[in-house]
Amino acid sequence: MHLYLTIHKPSVVQRSIYGNFSSPKTEEFIISRGNTIELWRLDESGNVNVICSYEVYGLIRSLKPFRLSGNDTDFILIGSDSGRIVVLRFNGETNAFEKIHQETFGKVGVIRG
Repeated sequence: MHLYLTIHKPSVVQRSIYGNFSSPKTEEFIISRGNTIELWRLDESGNVNVICSYEVYGLIRSLKPFRLSGNDTDFILIGSDSGRIVVLRFNGETNAFEKIHQETFGKVGVIRG
């Protein structure tokens, strides 16, 4: 079944958040589709473009933005059905997400319903 899930990319948007992920004055939004998160940005002409796409191991169950005091950009908190909570930040220089911290609380597997 895992092979089937990786061949067919998810198309339904399950969660979305918005914030300042790459720089303090740039508003972007992140969407999750199954096991993938994507960073989207509006350009000068009004088109919405994908800046970065990142696959995680497991299905994304929760997605929240947060900002630590003293920082001017937002971090991303991801909870997945693999029992992990991961903190990511977007690096604007490399156009990639960086894992800041990962904590495993217990593997629960795929939860249906």
